[in-house]
Amino acid sequence: MRLGTVKYYDDEKGLGLITPSNGGKDLIVSAKGLIDKIQTQNIVLFDLNFAANNVEVVKVIVLKS
Repeated sequence: MRLGTVKYYDDEKGLGLITPSNGGKDLIVSAKGLIDKIQTQNIVLFDLNFAANNVEVVKVIVLKS
């Protein structure tokens, strides 16, 4: 699992961004990848699912609110 911070999350749209703690590009997260409800500035653990054309953030768990 990877560590990151929720940069932004919109409950109504079910979309947001997670900034990985090890650097790199922000990752798009959708509601279907969530285990816990997330909010902006949450510290989270997450996995990545690599597909042919994209990277999907999955299994998002909140560590710190």
